[in-house]
Amino acid sequence: MSFPPTRAVGRGAAWYRGDCHVHSVHSDGELTPEELVVRARAIGLDFIATTEHNSAAAPGAWGHLAADDFLVVLGEEVTTKTGHWLALGIDPGQVVDSNHQVRDGLIDRCLDRVHRAGGLCVVAHPHAPYPSGDFMFPFRGFDVVEVWNGLWTSDRPWNADNEAALAEWGRSLAADIRTGSWRPAMGNSDTHLEGQMGIPHTVVFAAELSTGAILAGIRAGRSWIAESADVDVSFTAHTGARAAGVGERLATRGGQVEVQVVVRGVPVGTVSFHTDSGKIHRVPLPGAGPGAVRWRTTAEESMFVRIEVRHPNGGVAALTNPIILT
Repeated sequence: MSFPPTRAVGRGAAWYRGDCHVHSVHSDGELTPEELVVRARAIGLDFIATTEHNSAAAPGAWGHLAADDFLVVLGEEVTTKTGHWLALGIDPGQVVDSNHQVRDGLIDRCLDRVHRAGGLCVVAHPHAPYPSGDFMFPFRGFDVVEVWNGLWTSDRPWNADNEAALAEWGRSLAADIRTGSWRPAMGNSDTHLEGQMGIPHTVVFAAELSTGAILAGIRAGRSWIAESADVDVSFTAHTGARAAGVGERLATRGGQVEVQVVVRGVPVGTVSFHTDSGKIHRVPLPGAGPGAVRWRTTAEESMFVRIEVRHPNGGVAALTNPIILT
């Protein structure tokens, strides 16, 4: 099989874990495609995206690695002089030209080519600490922002560059939601070396395990970011008989909203609740077992609610996209 199929059998409509930013020996990674997939499956991932620098996935390198319970999404890391971005779900053999920069105004044309192929355009590591790592393009036209990138965090899964990206994204949420143009957050490992796979990764609710469904879930914000597969977060909001999950809208009809969070795999951490007013509530998690947290608000008080789960040292263990209250 030259290229991987765009659909796997999967588990139907379900939460799927995946790492959408990985590199193999076909660009500047140290692992073969076979080694990457073995490691992804071993840590509980359901899909990965191959994102070699400025090149398409090599024919025959990935197709035989797909399985009924594992999906390989074709992509590219478009590495320009003024920032990197991910083109996810592009056609087999498609290469997005990287010969553009913020001053020439060509970015919209490049994004349009990816969108015409049904793909997703992701701002990659916008505050990466190396030349061309700082993202200088406007976010307009991009679908998603990679607020958590694991490449420079092998000794710890969170650093100041990710903190800056998260803060930048968080500050823009209220205005973007109000105009109907908000961009979901995602997290990826940017794997190049042994031991990086899945730290972090994105957990997506998708109608099926297919490229189209996974990208649709990410595009809609039906996703959250996990430090590892040991971490699990359930995040819902309820008012009366109505309920909504991450990335969804909850019509409150003026009623009170109860937000419920259950966290597993983060002992002695904290859960913080963030709205258009910033961080407004923080609750400690127990030292053992799952931690269940509840908080109440209204649509008048909160345009949206999103969650951050942090370790005692301040590092992020998980964070979610918002539930929007109307």
